[in-house]
Amino acid sequence: MFWYDHGMSGWGWFGASLGMIVFWGLIITVAVLLYRAFTRSDRSDSVSAGTWTPSAQTSPEQLLAERFARGEIDAEEYQRCLRVLRSHGADLTKH
Repeated sequence: MFWYDHGMSGWGWFGASLGMIVFWGLIITVAVLLYRAFTRSDRSDSVSAGTWTPSAQTSPEQLLAERFARGEIDAEEYQRCLRVLRSHGADLTKH
């Protein structure tokens, strides 16, 4: 009962090829996500899930330099905050 000849049409080949690409793409994506989930390090000084927590050894000047490097503050604000830290640094750490 082969009413449609013995082969696939052009659209059949296209659909099968697209389905195979999607299938392997999903398999690879799941494998990569599982690998990343099981090998993730939970260090406090790393960037994880979009949050950043400084380590205990990080000085205020280093934090300011990192904010400047990430583009959170401009050069003028960096210089202003650096002057404040250096002039009042001893007072700020006594709390």
